[in-house]
Amino acid sequence: MKVSEVMTRDVQTVSPDQPVREAASFMLSADAGSIPVTEGERLIGMITDRDIAVRGVAKGHGPDTPVRDLMTDDLVVVRSDDNVEDVATKMSEAQVRRLPVIDEDNRLCGIVSLGDLSRQTDTECATQALEG
Repeated sequence: MKVSEVMTRDVQTVSPDQPVREAASFMLSADAGSIPVTEGERLIGMITDRDIAVRGVAKGHGPDTPVRDLMTDDLVVVRSDDNVEDVATKMSEAQVRRLPVIDEDNRLCGIVSLGDLSRQTDTECATQALEG
């Protein structure tokens, strides 16, 4: 099964110049722990609730700090035509619960999470991502 069959396609994003307050507000309303950062259609990073708390608050940054200053830009991504088993392995190796999905033109086209894997595939795949 391909990741394009299980991923979430409707992905909210933030720009690198938006304040982290807006990113955190989205995460709260969507009950999500991360949000992709894009410039146009190009994925340039991810910002997580941990980035905001650890990189931001712990280092004295305020809520108006640009997302660019706190985001993670060393990304692990998957392609829309990757097999879900390979995605589960990548999640396990990177120790993450969700990964951005890019298309053949390197544009963000979705997000795949452990929940997506567990709902749409056999539980062995999700277990692999959790346990490695």
